[in-house]
Amino acid sequence: MQNHQTQVLNYLKSGKTLSQTEAITYFNCYRLSAVIKCLRNIGYDIVTHREPNSNNKATHARYELKEVQA
Repeated sequence: MQNHQTQVLNYLKSGKTLSQTEAITYFNCYRLSAVIKCLRNIGYDIVTHREPNSNNKATHARYELKEVQA
């Protein structure tokens, strides 16, 4: 597993949710959706929540790990 995948997975395993803006701030990760896709491909159940942007009518994704693998 690559560095961003490990960082994002550990963050999600702590019970927190993560948006692209937070991923850039915390991990310098500019391709969060690609990291999430890789994690899903290896079996993690990650749910995407759409939430409104604060400055316009668009939305952005917030990711949540639904179940932690043993």
